[in-house]
Amino acid sequence: MAYEFTVTGRISRPVHEVFEAVVDPGQLSEFFTTGGAKGRLETGATVTWDFHDFPGAFPVRVVEVVPDEKIVLRWGAAPDDDPAGTYETTVTMRFEALEDGRTLVSIHEAGWRETPAGQKASYGNCEGWTGMFFAMKGLLEHGLHLRHGTYL
Repeated sequence: MAYEFTVTGRISRPVHEVFEAVVDPGQLSEFFTTGGAKGRLETGATVTWDFHDFPGAFPVRVVEVVPDEKIVLRWGAAPDDDPAGTYETTVTMRFEALEDGRTLVSIHEAGWRETPAGQKASYGNCEGWTGMFFAMKGLLEHGLHLRHGTYL
């Protein structure tokens, strides 16, 4: 069994608006990919995400996109100190429209090796996705750029 986690929360915006904030590279760059995102998230695409706090563009393979419902991604997971080499994890984001007009967002990432390096990397990504969720919530609900200056 590999390491995995799920981050879940609610955003007080319609599901389509929340979904578009993730699939649109311009919007994603405003609250998550501080170095910029290139390419819209569409099934079969490979896009790049760049982070100022982790320099270098990361290739992200888009496995599946179901508009306003689900995004499945695969990206590199192995930290430099993992003697087993590189591999990918799978990120599944789900978006559910709630009766009160809010959107329930769930971000699940799985596939880290059961090694100390895999465990450490999973904790780091869990922190990253939690930060992404709250930065998106802050921007969509209040116009705040919470990620700017947080990590650098």
